Amino acid sequence: MALLLDALMPAVGKLVRAVSRALHHGGSALPGKVVETLDPGFLARTLGKLPYGVVLISGTNGKTTTTRMVSSMLRDAGLRVFTNPTGSNFTRGVVAALVQKMPVFGAKLDADIAVLELDEAYAVHFVKQISPRYSLLLNVMRDQLDRFGEIDTTAKLLSNVARATKRVVVLNREDPRILALADVISSGASVRYFGLDDSLKSMFPTDDDLHNDLSGDFNGDSRSDSRSDSRNLPQADVVLAKVDGNKADFLIDGNRKTTSVKLRGVYNVFNAAAAATVVRAILADAAKKDASLTKFNDDALMEAISRVTPAFGRGEIIEVNGAAVELVLVKNPIGFRLALASDNVQNHDTMIAICDEYADGRDMSWLWDVDFTCFSGTGVACVSGTRAWDMALRLQYDKVASRNVNTNLEEDAKAFVNGDFSSNAKNAKRIYCTYTAMLRVRAMLGQIASVKDVGVGK
Repeated sequence: MALLLDALMPAVGKLVRAVSRALHHGGSALPGKVVETLDPGFLARTLGKLPYGVVLISGTNGKTTTTRMVSSMLRDAGLRVFTNPTGSNFTRGVVAALVQKMPVFGAKLDADIAVLELDEAYAVHFVKQISPRYSLLLNVMRDQLDRFGEIDTTAKLLSNVARATKRVVVLNREDPRILALADVISSGASVRYFGLDDSLKSMFPTDDDLHNDLSGDFNGDSRSDSRSDSRNLPQADVVLAKVDGNKADFLIDGNRKTTSVKLRGVYNVFNAAAAATVVRAILADAAKKDASLTKFNDDALMEAISRVTPAFGRGEIIEVNGAAVELVLVKNPIGFRLALASDNVQNHDTMIAICDEYADGRDMSWLWDVDFTCFSGTGVACVSGTRAWDMALRLQYDKVASRNVNTNLEEDAKAFVNGDFSSNAKNAKRIYCTYTAMLRVRAMLGQIASVKDVGVGK
């Protein structure tokens, strides 16, 4: 029976996806939902056949970009990689990606290893079906600061992933709640760490730092000193040592390596340190079966990092009418703060698109915990989305002018990229957007420019 289901489920999933896209519904996870309902064991059976197992990546911020980096590096090393590239990080999203990649009537996935990003809550359901061989846990930040206990609940959810991992767990030593998960690692598994040089720590506040900052008790200038003195941090396999424009320095086992980077934002380059750490662990194991993988040394790893481009909607750049349009996903206070910290607002026109659908979170009060004064000199060319007026009010409190405010996102985004809201249509443009706003803007851009199809609908 299992063999029959394995053969039929990819065909069922492909049919559901084709019908959905033909009807312009575009939901990337719908085929997975149907297949999960018909065959709850499909995910575990399919992934259980992979020779190098599963890599699970989770955390509050950076999952999609980090998953892209790990997948890219492993492919450069010579492995066949299956991943869920759309950022649909529920189990049904993984199943949807599986049936899309498999032959129509085939029971075997053409891959050596799976690299999967999973939402913190759904990762718990995933590890009940199949234990990852490797896991990478990035950070714990609260998406909405008024939800008491959320951050500790998230850390507890991630502890289930750490406990279920069979071979290597990679942890962010700079996040105290992630660091604490070393205590729950199961026997037979080992732990590795990635981290930051002291000179960069002030750019990466922990969630506790953020709260102290908001309450006025935290002095950001002394952050790196106080944090490095207060905790005896473990040795990290890979440390981000320096970021200078499109160049980055990493310390790998204490040896400095320099590479160019296409990723935008210091926070994305820090994710590269995380990705490099788990990739080194995977290849060290895989080389025991395939000696050719030993050729992928630390220098090759740096070259692989230099080739990685941003994930869709996460610093992705789309050319429209000869101008670069960058999409920057923002989901919570720390993510928005870090994105703004990496921005030079003088270099482009800015649009902010805020929606409050279920996937975004309905409570947008977290916007009040972001400092927008960087726009006080330039203003924001356009504010749109279902919560446009709330966003415009927030900007007003920081004395930032919002020159065009409307709730018709598609029309506003089209006018913005066409240059209707600026004196020069050829100006570079940056759009900060919540998740569903990003999907809608991206779909609109697909109607007037070349946009890569990543399976999220027309």
